[in-house]
Amino acid sequence: MNNLEYYKVFYHVARAGSLTVAAKELNISQPAVSQSMKQLEAALGAKLFTRASKGVRLTGEGELLYNYVSKGYEQIALGEQKLQQMLNLELGEIHIGASDMTLQFYLLPYLEQFHEMYPHIKVVVSNAPTPETLDNLQNNKIDFGVVSTPFENKDGLKVVNVREIEDVFVAGRKFIQYKNRMLDLQELEKMPIIYLEGVTSTRSYMDAFLQKSNVKIQPEFELATSDMIVQFALRNLGVGCVVRDFAKEYLEDGRLFELRFNMIIPKRHFCVVTNPKNPLSAAARNMLDLLY
Repeated sequence: MNNLEYYKVFYHVARAGSLTVAAKELNISQPAVSQSMKQLEAALGAKLFTRASKGVRLTGEGELLYNYVSKGYEQIALGEQKLQQMLNLELGEIHIGASDMTLQFYLLPYLEQFHEMYPHIKVVVSNAPTPETLDNLQNNKIDFGVVSTPFENKDGLKVVNVREIEDVFVAGRKFIQYKNRMLDLQELEKMPIIYLEGVTSTRSYMDAFLQKSNVKIQPEFELATSDMIVQFALRNLGVGCVVRDFAKEYLEDGRLFELRFNMIIPKRHFCVVTNPKNPLSAAARNMLDLLY
């Protein structure tokens, strides 16, 4: 028996004040408990217990030792309990990286489902564009990311496509002359375009696609969110470039229409990205099981 086991027995004897009770708690024989205490006393060179009318009681040296051992042992026991709760999904945290788009049009219902299944798991969502989410994943700041393609896969990240998405150009009644017409992409150069600002996967994807088609546009407006692009388009301030989901409601009720082109804009994907170098908690693994 190693010293840690001796201290475990010591803790139970001191707390119970009885060799017999300690033996029952530890599921070992009373002679084994007695022998362990003799071994510990011999190793420390101090007497830890004296006999009492009903069992044993601590000596002064034993009291001093128990004050320290009890704190350590109880922390170990608490640690084991918390670990078991984590493994049983009764405790824990998940850190997820997601853009506004992936959160709104993919992740949100899964978060709701996961919370219903595991209400004691804390879920922290870092809302950021795809490049920032990938950096956070590489730096082990999040468990996984839900992002949109395209992006540069660095350091062997695991990528699983989970949903197809489609980029569209939408407009309101002021641009009705373009409705139900098959347009050349070059005609976009003549239109007041409403674009996302900054470095996002959506902006990068459309820039690259138009560049391949020799189309150069100078946006009339560059906005922070796709929701704002849709609002500007509804007010006839220009032709908005967004993922279809953002404009779906307005396309269906006729307040906006989709421009048609003689060249198809290739579809993209929402995807779940993990870093094989980062170990995942039981909670994170169960969340991924819901996603794919």
